[in-house]
Formats: sequence, structure tokens, C-alpha cells
Amino acid sequence: MTHLQPVLLSGGSGTRLWPLSREAYPKQFLPLAGEETMLQDTWRRVAPLASAAPIVVANEEHRFLAAEQLRLVGVEHAHIVLEPVGRNTAPAIAAAALQAQADGGDPLLLVLPSDHVVRDPEGFRAAVQAAMPSAEAGALVTFGIVPIAPETGFGYIQADAGDGVRSVLRFVEKPDAATAQGYLDAGGYYWNSGMFLFRASRYLAELERFRPDILAAVRQAFDGAQRDGDFIRLERDAFAASPADSIDYAVMEKTGDAQVLPVDIGWNDVGSWSALWDVSEQDGEGNARHGDVIAVDSRNSYAYSRRLVALVGVDDLVVVETDDAVLVARKDRVQQVKDVVAQLKAGQRSHAVLHREVHRPWGSYDSIDQEDGCFQVKRIKVKPGARLSLQSHKHRAEHWIVVRGTARVTRDNDVFELHANQSTYIPLGARHRLENPGSEMLELIEVQSGSYLGEDDIVRYEDVYGRS
Repeated sequence: MTHLQPVLLSGGSGTRLWPLSREAYPKQFLPLAGEETMLQDTWRRVAPLASAAPIVVANEEHRFLAAEQLRLVGVEHAHIVLEPVGRNTAPAIAAAALQAQADGGDPLLLVLPSDHVVRDPEGFRAAVQAAMPSAEAGALVTFGIVPIAPETGFGYIQADAGDGVRSVLRFVEKPDAATAQGYLDAGGYYWNSGMFLFRASRYLAELERFRPDILAAVRQAFDGAQRDGDFIRLERDAFAASPADSIDYAVMEKTGDAQVLPVDIGWNDVGSWSALWDVSEQDGEGNARHGDVIAVDSRNSYAYSRRLVALVGVDDLVVVETDDAVLVARKDRVQQVKDVVAQLKAGQRSHAVLHREVHRPWGSYDSIDQEDGCFQVKRIKVKPGARLSLQSHKHRAEHWIVVRGTARVTRDNDVFELHANQSTYIPLGARHRLENPGSEMLELIEVQSGSYLGEDDIVRYEDVYGRS
């Protein structure tokens, strides 16, 4: 029986769906097209075919998000390969292939971006099974999406004539509108989905043939990796030395064994708010709504909100409201959201990177109110059994007031418990730790006071999450 090893690529910069996605919380971790997140949906889609838990290639900063979301859908002992820096898909897939071989054997790798929508999961699984014989025979198979419009935002694959899996004639860059229409009129052109199926050894052999510099750097990074439970931390300097390149440029456009299987599976890469509108349920006027939204005499608009939002007399708009930002854009201009993110980064504003509620492996914190150089108020949630690092601060003191649950507090040499409506004070410089020994979520209000309140004012002494 063929061993099929899913590889879930979980990178992403969180720019195209701002303000809902951020650099620290990109779209694969969001429930954009259903009740579960896109990462969870990707795993569920492939799970019936999988011979093992997935190999996930993720940003170091996203490791606990990926692990926790997979745990919630029953995935135990996934190998989570952590990239210290982004180097595009060719090095990422090489690291996954090396991990697959380290587990023994030479499995077929089914490489999937974790932030795409597939409306026909059964059709997807049937396509994978149809492509497996070609991959077993040594082909590097990609899946081409049957185009439904002259889309200019995708690369295209020109395929040989025939049925089923067939040879790739060429890969072409994102075209202009006239060229894209020509591809549709001519036939034989398919959207490049970024999904692949091949043996681990075949990919590594072709990478060594065409880009030995990439493979050498990744192999060195993998051999020098630190392993911590399910996490494989690639050695930073070696991986950073790898050239950044996509699998398309590095291998697929050069190999003589590239094949493609055209598929019509309701695929969408959800690369913009207009694309999300396309895959969302719409009312009779073409409006898609998420949250408490009222639409009056409005058409073909998308609204996402966590509080009441009313649309009156508008057409073709995108309105997205989060705790700390609001986006209003014409639907045909949403690609320019990345320009907003660029301005935020240039101004060193946290809105490009973080939500107001920031998720951590132990829980989350939400900055409710603040005045720089004076005070900050946070609402902190700590998961049952979790604990923060033993730490101190050079510039701030803290007051903790428990709202719900039980808190175990370490303050220098004292250890004690607090319950609802009880509080304590953490002086500046005191070594302290917060834990939740109970079975329910611990919630508390933290009031910080001091001359500097940045998150980098933390000295860690012990940390179960490897951050000390």
C-alpha cells in the first residue's frame, strides 16, 4: 500500500486579508470559509487518504497556533518543521522531504498550501488517487485548476492534450487581462494551484540537480535542527543562507518529469476580500455577511463585523471591522490593502503585526486601555493547566485582579492562590509567575504602571515554551 504523507505549508504574511489577518495571525489560522480554520479544513480534506499525521512547515512564531489548532481536530504527533526565516516553497518542501525520509521509507508527499478553499473535498481526494500512479512512477505531479474566468492573479500551466494526468508543456507567469482571455479561448491552460504530489526522493533528486545550493543549505539546517517534542527547529544560520525560491522556479519549470492533472474542485486561494466574497454564502442581493450586519438597499458587498454594522445604499463594497481597525474598500480595489499594511509597517504600528487580542501558547491577552509611559490595562486568559514564564520587568509594576477561575501566583519566594475578586501586587523587579491550576479558564485584569510598557520589557528565567 502506498504511503501518502501530507505536507501542509503554513507560511504567509497576513497582508491580503488585513485587518482580520495579521503577520502574527495569518489567514490559515482563521475560520474564514466555515466553522473551522483553513488549516483545520486542509487537514480534514486530506485525512481520509493520509498514512500518517501531517508534516507542517510553519513560521517559528506560529508554532503554537499550528500545534493547538491541529490538536483540536484530533491530530497527535504532527511533525512541525519551523522556519527561522521565510525562504519560499522550494526550501520549505525540501525540509519536509528530509523529515519524511527521516521517518523511514520514501513516501509520496502531498504538498498543500493550508490557506485555500476546496468546495469539493471528495473530488479533491479522487484527483489525488488518480495522480498517485504517475507519482509512484517518478513524475512530479501538480494539480491545475480548470479556469472559470480570465484571472490575472494566478500563474497558468499549459498542458499537453489528452485525458487525466498529462505532461506539462510550460508554466507561465501571471498574465494581463488580454493574455488570460487568450488562454481561456485557446484551451489547455489551467490555474497553478500550488498543490503537488511526488516521492520525497524524486523531489530531492531534482532539487539537487537544478538547485544544489538550496538543497545543501536545507540539509545542513535539517541536520543541525533542534528537536523539541513535535517541533523541529531548523538551524537558523544554515537555513537563512539558503536562496529563496519557489518550487515552480527551482524545480517544476526545469524538470522533464513535470505532469499536471486538471481538476474542477471548487478551488479558491482566498487571496483577497473579493475572493472571500466569491466563496461566501450570499443573500438575494449578492451581499455576504459575517456577524451582526444589516443591509438596506445594498448589493454585492461583503461585511465582516464583531459588532452591529449597517450598510445603507452601497454597492460593491468591503467593510471589515475588528477590535482595533476598520477597513472600507471598493471590491475591485481590495488588492491595495497590502499598501495599507506597508504604510503601517513603515510607521512601525503594531496593527500590521498583531491583533488587539494577542494569542500565546498559554492563552491570550487583550489590551483594553493604555496611555504610553503611564499605564496599560490588559484582560488575560490562561488555559487550564497552563503557566506563564518565570519573569521580571525592569520598568513596570503590575496589579492582578482575578475575575474568574483560580490563579497560582509566584512572587519572589512566595507562592499563593487567588480566586475571583481577589488581587495582588507585583512590584517592579520582582520575579513572578502566573499559573492556572484549575480545570476552567482563568481570567484576570492586569493593570501595568511604569515608565515603559513594551512587550520586550521581560526578563525570562524559566519557560516551558522554550523562550527563556
